[in-house]
Amino acid sequence: MAASGSHLAVFAPVGGAGRVDAVVRRLADAIALGLLADGEQLPSEAELAARLGVSTVTLREALMALRQRGLVETRRGRGGGSFVRTPQEPLELGARLRAFAVDELRDLGDHYAAIAGAAARLAARRALPGDVAPLWRSLDDMATASAQAGSGAALRRLDGRFHVEVAAASQSARLTQEEIRLQADIGPLLWLPYDEPGGHHEATAQHRAIAEAIRRGDPGEARDLAERHVLDAIERLIELRLRLADA
Repeated sequence: MAASGSHLAVFAPVGGAGRVDAVVRRLADAIALGLLADGEQLPSEAELAARLGVSTVTLREALMALRQRGLVETRRGRGGGSFVRTPQEPLELGARLRAFAVDELRDLGDHYAAIAGAAARLAARRALPGDVAPLWRSLDDMATASAQAGSGAALRRLDGRFHVEVAAASQSARLTQEEIRLQADIGPLLWLPYDEPGGHHEATAQHRAIAEAIRRGDPGEARDLAERHVLDAIERLIELRLRLADA
């Protein structure tokens, strides 16, 4: 099976100093966002080290750190290898939100809107039908999940996956990696306001509009919709943060 754009970004060379930490962060973020599925087998150590542009020693140190965090399981013998383990629900999201000051959230929102807008614009210019198909699969998966009780964690992962797939459709590995980093940092928080009544439907409508603009090849509309989607979520998140402060 051909690798998806998001997988290509996950396994792209990490570069720079502190490569053990960089590999741990890259793979941990991808696992947390569901880009690497629970039970998925990672490439062999030799192949993964080559794709990430690191030594096998560096990779083994990174895999050891991921095993200690419960994100990777290594099996020995025939059929063995390193397998992904999806983490349990992270720190209570309300506590995570309280850790952000309002100015910090607004600044993050400005940065994220710029990244999301650029990715959507380039996706509308460059994406082939095969690059757009994952967006619609994620939207279908979100529709299925939203009809099920207790699907908050699944919806947060699918929302993150959708945005990473938009970035992957831009054909820019750097934009996709930055999207992955931002989603891991604040993606679950951005979904919080949409957990309120009617929120799922509104978020889905915004996602579909972005995907449709990319499918039509309308760069300006795709950029504007993606930026508006992020900034709208940030404004809702700031309102929720202020309510938590008053509680």
